Amino acid sequence: MDKEMIIVLDFGGQYNQLIARRVRECNVYCEVQPYTISIEELKKKNPKGIILTGGPNSVYGPKGLFPDQQLWEMGIPILGICYGAQLITYVLDGKVSPAPSNEYGKTEILVDSKECLFKGMEDTEIMWMSHSDHIEIMPEGFHVTAHTTVCPVAAMENPEKKMYGTQFHPEVMHSVKGKELLANFVYGACGCKGDWKMDSFVETTVDEIRRKVGDGKVLCALSGGVDSSVAAVLLSKAVGKQLTCVFVDHGLLRKNESEEVEAVFGPEGPYDLNFIKVDARQRFYDKLVGITDPEAKRKTIGEEFIRVFEEEAKKIGTVDFLVQGTIYPDVIESGLGESRVIKSHHNVGGLPDYVDFKEIIEPLRMLFKDEVRKVGLELGIPEYLVFRQPFPGPGLGIRIIGEVTPEKVKIVQEADFIFREEIAKAGLDKEINQYFAALTNMRSVGVMGDFRTYDYAVALRAVTTSDFMTAEAAKIPWDVLEKAVSRIGNEVDHVNRVFYDCTGKPPGTIEFE
Repeated sequence: MDKEMIIVLDFGGQYNQLIARRVRECNVYCEVQPYTISIEELKKKNPKGIILTGGPNSVYGPKGLFPDQQLWEMGIPILGICYGAQLITYVLDGKVSPAPSNEYGKTEILVDSKECLFKGMEDTEIMWMSHSDHIEIMPEGFHVTAHTTVCPVAAMENPEKKMYGTQFHPEVMHSVKGKELLANFVYGACGCKGDWKMDSFVETTVDEIRRKVGDGKVLCALSGGVDSSVAAVLLSKAVGKQLTCVFVDHGLLRKNESEEVEAVFGPEGPYDLNFIKVDARQRFYDKLVGITDPEAKRKTIGEEFIRVFEEEAKKIGTVDFLVQGTIYPDVIESGLGESRVIKSHHNVGGLPDYVDFKEIIEPLRMLFKDEVRKVGLELGIPEYLVFRQPFPGPGLGIRIIGEVTPEKVKIVQEADFIFREEIAKAGLDKEINQYFAALTNMRSVGVMGDFRTYDYAVALRAVTTSDFMTAEAAKIPWDVLEKAVSRIGNEVDHVNRVFYDCTGKPPGTIEFE
């Protein structure tokens, strides 16, 4: 599929995938590439524009990162963000130096020019700053388009050279008009029309899969989550019964989730595929005995899943292709370019070394989560499955503090079910981006009826976020929380106290462990 493309060059910034996501929200395809990409490869991709990311290094220091020098001669629009803006300055003979005053967090910027990036904006806007260096002297031909009280060049541009720079980060959710600024670059400077749509993606992808697979056999590890479900339906639409889905119930799923997955993908479901369900609950519980360290639990669950999947795959015999529900954040967070590995458990590189197959198929590899959901709706997957709450690979294993036991799993399943039910009843299920119950390892004295108890505390967590890189605790109405707390205390055994987690990300993570 020929499509407009914006390339993001990665210089090690923590928000790089957000830039790509914001551009795609403008219906323009965007992908992240390492800054070391060759100019030949870059030209082959034929981008309409290039965005240079932030990064932790100083452009003037010994660890400064520089792309191919020919980049500056390509003649296509370039937007530098933070380090990217400083890079443009440095290579074009401006001056970058340590800032006399660091800027971190939400900052009021004063707009000096509304020619391009700031078209349609107010004289003052709130953007997110995170820098210790600044542009002291702009390169020749550039002019200031925004400043702050301590940063004389918060944004700059040279329309003749088609080069633009911002010291702030328009991609993060805290930059109020950040998406509009990126849209101005994509549509205004780059001349994009917006041809990235999910209906054409589905049609093209099904076609490509059909050609690649031919009459081969395909194996899919189906978790029941959004990503693997959408991948499975795409493959089913393309090759039908040539696809076998293996669903491993590791005993760490949410309440009724195993039955729901089987109802959709099993023999009674609407899809043309082979479905194998493996009940491995006790096997996983046995492996987790005595393990309390969060990372050790992740690794144990991940490794055991691989072993179970391998055993089932061997029963099937030789397969030609292995399907994974890898999505673009997985790829980036696994260490694309200068980005550090953030996640320790996800789909990338996480499946069997010993299954006999020719090639991996990852049909969603270049999609963000919101795009995956759009594909799911386009494929006619039930809405409740498409909008299912994000769920980590290790399941409830990382929502139980300390050792995992069947009894603790039961507690957190029941509490989580009640919380999610009350959120849905209140009509908040589409407003809150992630919400769940976790089981702490704290036990405390309580009074229930005429008896003193010594039981567990459950923690409820709910966050709002647009990108899952940063998040704020959801401001759930008190009556909704009160109802959930009351029900958990009355209906869930061995719980006598319920907390609500008000921590944002940072400093916390979205999950508990």
